[in-house]
Amino acid sequence: MANTPSSSKPPSGPQAYRASVLHFVNDPAFHQQAYAWHEDGLLIIEQGKVVAVGDYVHLKAHLPQTVTVHDYRGKIILPGFIDTHVHYPQTDMIASPAPSLLPWLESYTFPTERKFGDPEHAVEVAHFFIDELLRCGTTTAMVYCTVHPESVDAFFSESEKRNLRMVAGKVMMDRYCPDFLQDTAERGVRESEALIKRWHKRGRQLYAITPRFAPTSSDAQMQLAGELARAYPDTYLQTHVAENIDEVAWAKSLYPKARSYLDVYDHFGMLRPRAMFGHCIWLDDADRARLAETQSAIAVCPTSNLFLGSGLFDFKHADAQQVALSLATDVGAGTSFSMLSTMNEAYKVASLGGTFLPALRMFYLATLGGARSMQLEGTVGNFIAGTEADFIVLDPTATPLLARRTAMTNSLEELLFTLALLGDDRTVAATYAAGRLVHQRQDRLQT
Repeated sequence: MANTPSSSKPPSGPQAYRASVLHFVNDPAFHQQAYAWHEDGLLIIEQGKVVAVGDYVHLKAHLPQTVTVHDYRGKIILPGFIDTHVHYPQTDMIASPAPSLLPWLESYTFPTERKFGDPEHAVEVAHFFIDELLRCGTTTAMVYCTVHPESVDAFFSESEKRNLRMVAGKVMMDRYCPDFLQDTAERGVRESEALIKRWHKRGRQLYAITPRFAPTSSDAQMQLAGELARAYPDTYLQTHVAENIDEVAWAKSLYPKARSYLDVYDHFGMLRPRAMFGHCIWLDDADRARLAETQSAIAVCPTSNLFLGSGLFDFKHADAQQVALSLATDVGAGTSFSMLSTMNEAYKVASLGGTFLPALRMFYLATLGGARSMQLEGTVGNFIAGTEADFIVLDPTATPLLARRTAMTNSLEELLFTLALLGDDRTVAATYAAGRLVHQRQDRLQT
């Protein structure tokens, strides 16, 4: 279970954590000097920020004698995982059977999201959802709420209590959905703007303008959402694109003049920095080039794409255009909150597409890759001095099989690969947000 201390203030004075320490400074796919690995390392933080990271033998002499060193030797400290596409209202419908995306939305998603007009229900689910994120080592996420403003208030309130760096937004949809979830173009934008004013940059909370996807928003709503994005350029924008063949065909029928599904969003001014597009399976090279040109980013969702039979993400062609990539669980079509489990599936998806995805690349995509995609490098994602001290402690001996296998590894790559393929929530021994312990694994979860 997750610990939720009553105060969100970071500990006073410097804190030091000894363990093996890994973080990234570049994408290993394009840079040889992409990461820093300190086998016997020390992470020093103060007032919720990173002060220094390096080898224990070099940094220990600079520590005041009054500083307690938290000893995590035998474990690995990493920046907290960043999940760039996840639906908190779908927590209770995870693992719901359906033949494909569109029937799944009709049968499970929309009826489940209906309940979030009730603030008490929204708060209860948000609390559980955030507990799950922290238990799995995720300290930052881009979160879809529902059409109900109450769902956004509930999520941000729960996040604020724990002083987490989170991004979330009210879903906007004014057509092709049940009446009980349908807003209007004007109301959707008006409620979104009110939420921006209430929550964006309040503490560590950030707002995302969130049209669900082009087929469920009219031209009028898409136009107003694009105008809102231009009026508030430091907000985020999140949506879905090219996830499923039937969905792509549907979008084509609704927007026959658009060159592609992605071009619909481009027409309404939604391709820009801090825009996160989920899935992006059925794109072409022109689409990918346009994403890179506009500094828009892709959230790769391997578990949900496999679960719904949507397709395999093309890492090779995305990397050829150097599009900003990150990993995402996409719960509840995604089948796990764990970014380690998500790496496992990403590796297999890449392999089926003819791409070898090294473990170092996977851990980059789940940390600094997410931060870069969100334009948050320097805020979260690594341990450069001054970044917010969101970090996790991974235990290579968390299960008997992990302990046996990691004892046989001969390189950092092999160790990380083992963690990615065999690890899950049990591997996360502790999670810290802004320097404060927000989850500690209980002994009963260790075996």
